[in-house]
Amino acid sequence: MFPASENRQVLLKNCLFASICLRYNDFMHTDVAELREFYTSPLGQMAQRWLRRHVQALWPNLRGQKVLALGYGTPVLRPFLTETDRVLAFMPGAQGVVTWPSEGPNCTALVDETALPLLDASVDRVILLHALEGASQPARLLDEAWRILTSGGRLMVIAPNRTGWWAISDATPFGHGTAFSQRQIRHLLKTHGFIPEQSRGGLFFPPSAGRIARTLAPLLEHSGPSWLGAVAGVHLIEASKQLYAPTGKPALAKTYRANLVQPKPVSLRVR
Repeated sequence: MFPASENRQVLLKNCLFASICLRYNDFMHTDVAELREFYTSPLGQMAQRWLRRHVQALWPNLRGQKVLALGYGTPVLRPFLTETDRVLAFMPGAQGVVTWPSEGPNCTALVDETALPLLDASVDRVILLHALEGASQPARLLDEAWRILTSGGRLMVIAPNRTGWWAISDATPFGHGTAFSQRQIRHLLKTHGFIPEQSRGGLFFPPSAGRIARTLAPLLEHSGPSWLGAVAGVHLIEASKQLYAPTGKPALAKTYRANLVQPKPVSLRVR
């Protein structure tokens, strides 16, 4: 047994470590107000425009599909509002939520990202944007995405590239949380019931809305996927759902559904 004084020191160290971990997990989630502010800025508008084009290049036709974005996916969802059967944007509690779109019924909800309020096999496509890099439990996030996808469903992960210039700048949301190599994302997907399919990079222009970046952006975004993968700001990786669940997944899904968080969108409206 340790002396009482040493026990107190050990306890204090453990409490301090737990406090640091909790703060670190909260820090990894970019606040929804900061995300909204970024995507209304000139640089954010540029990023949104090119991210939409890259997503549509991988998924050119989603007619009749049910699409869900997890994280802060509204910047890439607008083109799908008219062609899909249903569009949803779920945002994690640690991030916060805004209502969207500015016209028509609200499509957003505040959720527990590890316990989504959806039935098994109820969604055709899932997009993770500003989700994986800030998730405190990325394994459970991917397990939930697997659970709600249909047997022919597809997942798209959009996450910061750890060797890209957007990940080294904290002036944008892509500079927060965990940046990944493409190999790391593919390994995560494979270990959670997904088969990686097509992929590409995006945001090859520097994280600046200056005249030079605006001029170079079209050239870099069109040629970048073929030649400049190492400096891409983000990875876009599509994966299909395996027809069998990794060990333990059915039990996990049952546990998650027992702890749902009711959606509570705020009144702030964004376009």
